Amino acid sequence: MHSSLIGKIEKAKRYAEERDRVNFSELRASFRGEHDVYHVSLKDGSWQCSCNFFAGWKVCSHTMALERILGVMVPRSANPPSGVAETAGVNGR
Repeated sequence: MHSSLIGKIEKAKRYAEERDRVNFSELRASFRGEHDVYHVSLKDGSWQCSCNFFAGWKVCSHTMALERILGVMVPRSANPPSGVAETAGVNGR
C-alpha cells in the first residue's frame, strides 16, 4: 500500500475519534418509526419532523434520537426546548 494512503487512513481514524471536529449545519433523513416513516431535517440550527407530536412540541422521539446519535456534531442551537435535553440526556452535554 502506498505510504501516503496509509497516512490518510491513520488520519481518518484519528478524525473519527474526534467527533467535535464535525458540525452538521444541514441534514435530511428518513426515520423509520413504529407507526410510519418520518422525514427529519436539521437546517440553520432548527429541527423539523413530519410526525404529529413534533408539530405541537417542536421536539419528538425522532429528533431526540438523532441528537443522541450525532452528539456533539449537532450545533448547540439545535437543542430541544429548555429542560427537554437534560431530561432526555441528548446532545452529549
